[in-house]
Amino acid sequence: MRALAVATALLLFFAGIASAATGPWQPVGSDVARPLDESQGLAVVERPGGTSVRYTGIATIPADVAARGWNHVGDPGAGHGYYVEPYQRDDRGVKLFRVEAPDGSWAEYTHELESWEATNNSFAAVSPDGRWLVAGEWGTTDRLLVHPMPGSVHQDPAVNLPYASAIRLDRPARDIQGCDFVTETQLLCSSNDPAGDLFGVTKPLLQLDLAAPVGGEDVSAAVTALGQLPLESACDGEFETEGIDYDERDGTLRVVVLSPGVCVAFDSKTWRFQRN
Repeated sequence: MRALAVATALLLFFAGIASAATGPWQPVGSDVARPLDESQGLAVVERPGGTSVRYTGIATIPADVAARGWNHVGDPGAGHGYYVEPYQRDDRGVKLFRVEAPDGSWAEYTHELESWEATNNSFAAVSPDGRWLVAGEWGTTDRLLVHPMPGSVHQDPAVNLPYASAIRLDRPARDIQGCDFVTETQLLCSSNDPAGDLFGVTKPLLQLDLAAPVGGEDVSAAVTALGQLPLESACDGEFETEGIDYDERDGTLRVVVLSPGVCVAFDSKTWRFQRN
């Protein structure tokens, strides 16, 4: 009877995972996400010497960076051997992008806010051609921001990293925590939307289908909600979806979801998805 009960529990668990499928993306498992250094997002960095998965969290902010006012790090991005961490500060000062080049050297690129631009710097996503960096704001928005790629295209850290163009969303989205490119004209984004009035579901996985690859001119994007991201914890309360990454090596999509209350410390998860 005990074996039967265990088997039944496992079947129910995996049935629950299957029911949480977000459009064509099926959850296939999860890994524990540590709240201090794996809570904001992740990126897969591929280089000739090997591949690594980098996470960000409050504990990964270098002390000298925090001392200069950048007290929040967002979901990082990577491409063509470059790794980018986006930072923001509370005083409406410049945004910071810390970039590690393929040779392991670091440089800091700052972006002076446009008059209409929000302070938040929630994520960084490198375009498949490696020439552009897409960044996100916070709140309800109808755009994502595009910059020339720091480190490769924009090479002088002493010169302001300029705003180049926008991805114009065909419908508003709220609290986008991270985006990553799946193809040159498709992004997947994790939304922490707590209300659910925009797409009929809270905490959705969003698909952005671009009319053309990103570049120096604005491009439109059709936004589709694929479904609610998995919300599973021993605690009840408000989950927080965080960053996202698409691993081109095996087609794995990863999304960080933080658990409510005290459970954030021990059962927050990085969910893994595969396309059906």
